[in-house]
Formats: sequence, C-alpha cells, structure tokens
Amino acid sequence: MEVERERGISVRSATTSLVWQNTWINLVDTPGHVDFLSEVERSLRVMDGAILIISAVEGVQSQTEMIWHALQSLKIPTLLYMNKLDRVGANPERVLQEIHKQLTGMAVPIYAPLGLEDTFRGARNVLEDAPPAAGAGTTGFDLAAAVEKLSELDEPLLTSYIEGAPITAHEVKSTLQRYARQGEAFPLLVGASSKAIGIEELLAAILDYLPEPRGDAEQPLSAVVFKVERDKTMGRMAYVRLYEGTIRNRDTIVNATQGVEEKVTQIRRIDGRKAEDLGVVAAGDIAAVCGLAQVRIGDVLGRPDSVPPAPRMAVPLLTVQVHAESDAQYPALVAALQELTDEDPLLDLQWLQDERELHVKVMGAIQLEILTSLLSSRFGLQVRFDHPSVIYKETPSQAGEGFIAYTMPKPCWAILRFHIEPGAPGSGLAYGSQVRGEQLLVQYQNEVARRVPEALQQGLLGWEVTDVKVTLLEGEHHVWHTHPLDFAVATPMGIMQGLAQTGTTLLEPMLQVRITVPEEFGGKVLSDLVQMRATFDAPSIAGGRFVLEGRLPVATSLEYPVKLSAMSGGRGVITSSFAGYQPSPPDVHAERKRRGVNPLDQSKYILAVRKALSM
Repeated sequence: MEVERERGISVRSATTSLVWQNTWINLVDTPGHVDFLSEVERSLRVMDGAILIISAVEGVQSQTEMIWHALQSLKIPTLLYMNKLDRVGANPERVLQEIHKQLTGMAVPIYAPLGLEDTFRGARNVLEDAPPAAGAGTTGFDLAAAVEKLSELDEPLLTSYIEGAPITAHEVKSTLQRYARQGEAFPLLVGASSKAIGIEELLAAILDYLPEPRGDAEQPLSAVVFKVERDKTMGRMAYVRLYEGTIRNRDTIVNATQGVEEKVTQIRRIDGRKAEDLGVVAAGDIAAVCGLAQVRIGDVLGRPDSVPPAPRMAVPLLTVQVHAESDAQYPALVAALQELTDEDPLLDLQWLQDERELHVKVMGAIQLEILTSLLSSRFGLQVRFDHPSVIYKETPSQAGEGFIAYTMPKPCWAILRFHIEPGAPGSGLAYGSQVRGEQLLVQYQNEVARRVPEALQQGLLGWEVTDVKVTLLEGEHHVWHTHPLDFAVATPMGIMQGLAQTGTTLLEPMLQVRITVPEEFGGKVLSDLVQMRATFDAPSIAGGRFVLEGRLPVATSLEYPVKLSAMSGGRGVITSSFAGYQPSPPDVHAERKRRGVNPLDQSKYILAVRKALSM
C-alpha cells in the first residue's frame, strides 16, 4: 500500500511466496503495531507455523505476549527470531531471560550471536558444537543449554545426560525437530534483518522445524476466508486458505457461514503488487479467489469441520465520528468506509442517516492517521475525525426479570418474560430458553433469540450490555393475532424493562502496560500512575532502567505515551495490550446519547417501530 511505503510500517497483512531448497513457502506478513492487531488475529487462523520476531533491544513487549498466547492457544508451532542484534542497546542474554520468563521456558537457542551492536557479524550454529559434559556450565546460547532444555521433554535424552553418555549434535537436532513440530519446543534464532544477516538460517529453520501443511486435495472442500480486498477489475477478492479439497475456476462453492452458493471467476496468487492467474488451488495452499461477491472475512467455504477456531485478541476501545468535507460527499464517504469495513470488520461502521453521523471503532491514534491517509489516497476524500472517545460497556447490577405483554394496538400479540442476571467478567452474552415449543412456537423463539443481542446494544446508559445471562422464562403467542414480527418488537421492550429492574453498572476498558524509563524518571512515573488510577506491581531497577508493569484505565491514559516520551526525552517506552473491562469507580460517569427511540417509552417505541414495519 502507498501509505505503508510512505511510513515504512505494515498496516495490512500481505502474502508472498518463495521457493527455498525446492520447497514452496507461502509467507503471510502481519503488522507489528498494536493498532493493527486485528490483521494478526485473522492471519493466525491459517498458519501451519509462525515466526515470532522479538527485538534484541526492546525485548518482549505487551503485544508480543498477546500474540504468543494466541499462538499457544491454537497450538501453532513457532520459531522465535531475535532481530536487531546490530542495534545500539542489543542485549541477547537479557532478552533470552525475558523470553524464558514471559513467554516460554522451552525456547531453545540454536544460534549464538557473533559480536554485538556495530560488531555483530552473524551467528554460530550451536548444534554443531562439541557435545557438553554433564554438569557443564551454560551461557544460554550453547549446546549445553539446548540439551538441558530438551531433557525436560525427552526422557531418553535426560537419561543420557544424567549418566554422562555421549550425546551427538545430530541427536539434539532431531529431538528438537520432533518437539518443535509438535509445538512443545521453540527454536530461537538471531539476526539483523536490515543487513540480511541470519535470513538464510531462518529459511533453513522453516524447513527443519516447522510442519508441512496437512490436507487432502481429493476430499470435499473445507476452507476459510482470512482477508478481503477490492480489485479494480475483478471486484472483491477473497484470500482463502484450503484445509481440504480443491477450488478451480468456474467452480460453484458453498459459503457455509452465509448459506449461499457463488461461482468462482478467477484464482490468483498475489505476490506483493503482482498477480498470477492460477486456475486451481488445492489443500494446504492459499490464494485470492475472485467472484465471491457476498463473501466476508471469517466465512467458511464448504465443510467447517477442518477449519480451526478464530482467536480473539483485537478489541477496539475507541469510537470516533467522521466528518466529510461537505454534505455532498457523505454518500461517497459512506461507500468508502463500508469498503474499508469489509476489509476490517472491527471498524464496525455506523451510519446514522437521520442525524447524518458516521461513527467507526478504532484501536488507537495511529490507525486514525492511516484511515485519513487511505481515504485521501485511495478514495480522494478529505475527512476530519473528532477526538476519539472511550467505548464503555454496561452489565446488570443484580438479577431481575423483564416482562412485556405486547397486545395493543391490534393486530399483535407477543408476551415474554426474561430472567436477567450478571455473568462472569469477560463472558459476553449467554442466552437460553426454558419455554416449550407448545407454549411458544420454535419460529417465534428463534426470532426472540435473534433479537436479544440487538436489544442489548444499548443499555440504560447507552452502551452495549455485556457479561450478562438472559433466560426466556415464559412466552405466549396468539393463533389469530400474532404476526411473526411481533416478537421483534416485543423483545427489546422486555429486555429494557428487565434492565430497568436490575440497574446497570458502568464498565471501563483496561490496559495491561509495561513502562520502561531511565531510573531518574521512576518517581515521576509512579506519581503519574497514581493520578491515572493505575494498579501496578513493585517496580524493578536494573542497568539504570526503571521497569514497571500494571493496569491502566484507557480513559485516563489516552495521551500518556506522548507525555511519557516528552518527559523522558524520548527514552521512555510504554507498551500496552487490552486487559478486559472492569467496573468503573462510583465517581466515573459516562453516558452516551441513545440512538433511536428508547424501548422503555413503550408507546412511542411501538409507534416508531410499526411505522418502520409498514414502510
């Protein structure tokens, strides 16, 4: 993308491919900045293996830990690559300790750096060293360290090590290969990518330690869409990973997520800005498929049973209003933002036509800058964003019931009773029904189940209601008077009536942060954190650096990275990751203007909705 070339950062995931030692490798490059974590999230789902890049200067950052946990939850075999050994401040021993402490104790260095900073000239293969004697000391980057780590997993190797039996480098490597491909041990390499030092070793490690793709091209299709782009000539392109089966030009394939069939017009391999018409793509491979006009990110094509679950890491914490340069440009701006939302669903575009307001959700300030640049360069639109505001949520304060008898004005009949109670933190919405089919027809119960999430989009304070358990206790329809949409009208009124009974508690988003500053700024950082309502662990001081970890409310810390940089002369570093929602203190008030008529005003709501239904 033009904006990526201008800024020298990755904004979207990008695919390329290469042949190394007669092996075809598909490479998906993902952004490293936390504002674009959604791109990482979608790409992880389609990986056979991963390369997690860690800076030898900055070390393990918050987003590194977040991505690591996602890799582990999906059981993706992973290589660890310590980059920037040529940079001032590179400290591989310290970063190795961080990796063992914060990521995994089973990181096994297979190369040791030769030189450091401006003297860094490459790496030595520690698996070609002379085998260690039992009890020999280890520097962390040698064969003894590899044997000690692998002995924790492999009993025969442990026995040989304890008994002092000969252990060859070949035995160590083959043991590491076995456990690395199972995702139980993690080879660690070093390099300086900007100088192309360590790249060939990394490519060799991909073949040695990561598994080949599984899947049978002759089986029925099972695939997932992990990226959507729009091409000027071909329209919507869906990047697809195939787990089973084959797709050919002019095939008709089933989108299992949406329940539709569509015809493939072309299959492309995308390499940067170049494209090659393949005509066919088979299990284990990825390609851009054209012709699927209705496809969306995350859709499963064919059978869903071979597709792994999607991780959930990226959570937009800010909402912002977008203004066009003139009223005449709003239709074009809506279309442009809808196209960008197709490519990144977490933008969650909301177009309030009556108020002529456009709202999107974002991860941070850098993403806003990129959106401004994209809208200008790609769509020719000059826009202005308001100051972002924090996305709060609500949860029921206690258990209660909501009841609605929607029987007037005729013809209508829908009676519902809900039990509403708080759920566990982070549990989202749990919905269930205790109503039998003879009391309320299944088709009406399905309509209620579909409308409950919509009804919870705005609570008493105008925010989405989450961490809530809703159970349908009673339901009743009328043989003559009930219209199928009566339950679409009744459900929001019943839910809101229940929330009025339970009351709601405001929830605010929190960040897990790590702050590193020169030691002399430690006291000022502590003072700032207290003012921001932070909770934090005891700080550590080493090598003249003050390091502190804790939790911060998003609302109080929006401007802090800029403040920290200015205060420390650019020497302070703050990394952050989403740490969930928690109840706000009693003195924090955040109410959002409700959109549309409040279902608690039942008469006005019924009139408004029925007018909409009659249109």
